Amino acid sequence: MNDRQPEPGGKKKGNILVRLLAFLVTLALIFGAVTLVVYRDRLNFDVIRRYFTYRSLERNDNGQAKSFAHEGSTRDIFVSAGENLLVCSTTGVRLFSGSGTQYVDEQIVMEQPVAMAAGEWSLAYDAGGSSLYLFRDKEKVFSLGAEEGKDILSARVNSAGWLTVVTQAASYKGSVTVYNPQQQPVLQLNRSSGFVMDAVVTENGEYLAAVTIRQSGASFDSSVDLYRLDRTEEETEPDASSTLDGSVTLDLRQQGDTLWALGDTGVYAISLAERNLGEREGMYGYPDQYLKEFSLEGEGYAALLLGKYRAGSQAQLLVTDESGAVTGALDIGEQVLSLSAAGRYIAVLTADRLDIYTADLRLYDSMSGTQNAQKVLMRADGTAMLIGAKTARLYIPD
Repeated sequence: MNDRQPEPGGKKKGNILVRLLAFLVTLALIFGAVTLVVYRDRLNFDVIRRYFTYRSLERNDNGQAKSFAHEGSTRDIFVSAGENLLVCSTTGVRLFSGSGTQYVDEQIVMEQPVAMAAGEWSLAYDAGGSSLYLFRDKEKVFSLGAEEGKDILSARVNSAGWLTVVTQAASYKGSVTVYNPQQQPVLQLNRSSGFVMDAVVTENGEYLAAVTIRQSGASFDSSVDLYRLDRTEEETEPDASSTLDGSVTLDLRQQGDTLWALGDTGVYAISLAERNLGEREGMYGYPDQYLKEFSLEGEGYAALLLGKYRAGSQAQLLVTDESGAVTGALDIGEQVLSLSAAGRYIAVLTADRLDIYTADLRLYDSMSGTQNAQKVLMRADGTAMLIGAKTARLYIPD
């Protein structure tokens, strides 16, 4: 039997230590919460991702990697294809890594080169011609040439690898060929009731979305028509349709269950959900303003640079959501050379500065001394590709 009594004050000291520890834990939590609020735009997984991805890449004091020659000019088409850079010109197509390693060099003459990318897929084609190249990551996986004998009006690939090619066709106003991710043709859609100008397959591979222009009296009407890919030959009418109010479509992009259609007078958000397929979720119009620059590459928003006059440096950068509401606005009083969005970031390039904003137009990062860059390509991890007359280089925020 142990008759030893506890030392006087021992229990009291233990309570003091517990209370002190609880106080320190509470203080640490409060400090962490305040830090997250103050630095919420910079403390994200992209910072960690950039650290591990680019820590071995040599950079100068401004955060720019060593430049590399893209063998083109600023008149060429530049597209951010995942972590790669696709360069499309009248003399060929080249694909580079972010550090300048050349993966592809296709020498071919194209009169009107066009390029686009989605996820790990990218393509280049000759608008009005017959040449088309499809790439997946670092390799060419498919091509069309003069032997097909069709003039390409437009082409698009989605992030799942579904390819659409809109061509001229005898006896029809528009023809769309859909290729699956294995580059096998699965649908041929010929339209005689309207001119098909552009088309893309939804990410789940269930619907073809085609931009169609029809004549209505003395004017023209435009719409996005949705067609199931598993339709029969007897089914010719669209499963759903959404009007674009006569706007000339400049770009199409799917974001989640929403298809964005950006035109010369407005940007439209169209539902791809089965319960309200083809219904307009929202629209933002700018009929009395000039659309100077735009990007649909972000997540859940459209970035628009609008000006009252075609010329001049006064403009306003707007961000709109699916409902058509303006979620951010920024007045810009200097000439914008290039605008690009990706993920949650928007890059604005002027003559002497690169500014990177978050989707709510909070300044995320800024860099002066752009070394005569004429174009910027924002990337989803927060990095940006700066492109000059003969060289390109990657900018990596801290």
